[in-house]
Amino acid sequence: MSRILIIEDEVSIAELEKDYLELSGFEVELEADGEKGLERALSGDFDLLILDLMLPGMDGFEICRRFRETENIPIIMISAKKEDIDKIWGLGLGADDYMTKPFSPSEMVARVKAHLARYDRLIGSNYPENEIIEIRGLKIDKTARRVWINGEEKNFTTKEFDLLTFLAQNPNHVFTKEELFSKIWDMESIGDIATVTVHIKKIREKIEFNTAKPQYIETIWGVGYRFKM
Repeated sequence: MSRILIIEDEVSIAELEKDYLELSGFEVELEADGEKGLERALSGDFDLLILDLMLPGMDGFEICRRFRETENIPIIMISAKKEDIDKIWGLGLGADDYMTKPFSPSEMVARVKAHLARYDRLIGSNYPENEIIEIRGLKIDKTARRVWINGEEKNFTTKEFDLLTFLAQNPNHVFTKEELFSKIWDMESIGDIATVTVHIKKIREKIEFNTAKPQYIETIWGVGYRFKM
């Protein structure tokens, strides 16, 4: 049975939505406060979120933005606002649909079913999940070639990304500059291996809290570099 969370502060509307959805076989939970709603949405195992725009504590836009940082389930945003800018903003933040009050409860149920079916087809497809490396606040998405440190995305050049990923995939192994040059630049170390040092410095500036005392990539003097687990 699919579980749905409704974040709506108008009790009569929330109860009406809940009744129609339960009659259609869904399990439904309600939350009236924005901040508590976000907390519940993130902690609960829900399949779809119905989100009112105007809420006490935190509005629907902010809930949608924060929820989309980690979760991919469908979101249907509901509001009395009919302006196109609100719809555009809501959809731009990651909402899958936008309904304006008043609306037909039967139409809402139909849209819920359609979004759940589409989401089931998506996650049931043959597309593999992105390959992710996560180590102490460092997140590397190998598939999308993106890097975050403590939730903040950092921009990496192609070689910086390749070098960081190679080291992170081989933790606690000491590599010489020559080995890294050969692995990442795909050639024998007949070139200028000082480029390895330069790239390590740039990577540290992006991921280390204190480059003088690195917590990820440490220098093994006289040998090379090691990624610390």
